[in-house]
Amino acid sequence: MEGTAARARVYVVGVVLAALYCVHALPAVTAPWWAVALLAALYAGGERLSGTFYPVLLAGAFLLPPPAAALVALPGALLSPVTQRPRSIRRIWRAAQLAVAVWAASRVHWALGGRDAVVAPDFPYVLVPAGAAVIAFCLVLTVLDGGILALAERVPLRLAWRGLFLRSLAPIAVHGLAGLMMAVLWRSPYGPVAALLVLLPMCVSWWAFAQYHREQAAHQATIRALVQAVDIKDEYTRGHSERVGQASMMIARELGMDEGRTEVLRFAGILHDVGKLGVPTRLLRKDGPLTPQERRVIELHPEYGHEMVRGISFLGEARAAVLHHHERLDGSGYPYGLMGSQIPESARVVAVADAFDAMTSTRSYRRARPVSAALEELERCAGSQFDPRMVTALVQALGRHGWHPAVTADEERPPGPRRPVAGRSGARR
Repeated sequence: MEGTAARARVYVVGVVLAALYCVHALPAVTAPWWAVALLAALYAGGERLSGTFYPVLLAGAFLLPPPAAALVALPGALLSPVTQRPRSIRRIWRAAQLAVAVWAASRVHWALGGRDAVVAPDFPYVLVPAGAAVIAFCLVLTVLDGGILALAERVPLRLAWRGLFLRSLAPIAVHGLAGLMMAVLWRSPYGPVAALLVLLPMCVSWWAFAQYHREQAAHQATIRALVQAVDIKDEYTRGHSERVGQASMMIARELGMDEGRTEVLRFAGILHDVGKLGVPTRLLRKDGPLTPQERRVIELHPEYGHEMVRGISFLGEARAAVLHHHERLDGSGYPYGLMGSQIPESARVVAVADAFDAMTSTRSYRRARPVSAALEELERCAGSQFDPRMVTALVQALGRHGWHPAVTADEERPPGPRRPVAGRSGARR
């Protein structure tokens, strides 16, 4: 929330005041304070171990009066590790947001008779107040998250809220079930020890899940850094990599590939030109036609790219696409002159996506072709330069979904000096 707008800070202050209201009745509350302290400690430990971890908070909402339940969230949120600045505001915001959400969940749960249901559970009826509490918890988080996103990032409120509740409900519902099991066992003859036995495997599994997401985030950061380096070096094709990744993903989905492989092909499209980092900048930005010797240097970029990414294991077959995306079915491509099925499937996908974006992108030296004209050119070259299956898949995908690139050619750069066209399919790639 760095550089938070003044109105976003006012919004945060408002949520903090709401959180203070939620806990203001604590002196009049009769609650087992040892249970509040234990749940607060468990939540703080879970936050440090696995990140966002709601079962303890929801167990508190099922077990404690609303002000005491809200208190459970505060120590963990205020002490949780924060990487982005300003750290203090982020911690206070998170603590206030969770306090309000847990208070609301506890109020709903108790209003529907959930306290008695936990003491003497009657399944499946015990799920009614618990389910309502989970929905209230998720709804409050959604409303508050959407509000801060709209204010801090200047996103329209309807877009900030769009789909947020439904995306959050499923994981929070799983946490709610674990929290309900904790609460039922806590109030059983076996006591809090039995409740902790439920929490332990849940905490371990959630830690593994959080580690997986951290690894995925690291992968994305690695790719983003490489692409930014290419964009800085070759300003004439800025944004091209992301669009090729998007088109490659559309082709993969049309071919019925699973999500894991589709994601790898998106990586392949994004990284296909990473080898340009090894090409002299003066050649990439040269005004005028390339000499045969200069063209041979530029045609080394697939091999440079492969050398750069071959040690990145999570890229899988994307590495082959980086090396072979300029091969042609008739064997006249480079770097190795492979023919037909000798060319890896991932490279055939990226070749079509690359050529399509090159033709439909506005460059300083020519205007973009219409999508229909680019598809006609791909179909004309299918069988000689491009794999007909990949061309057909792209045509069908665009017919079904249209072409709405996340980064458009018009956003790439200010107008610059004109540069003549060189290369296949009407573009210097």
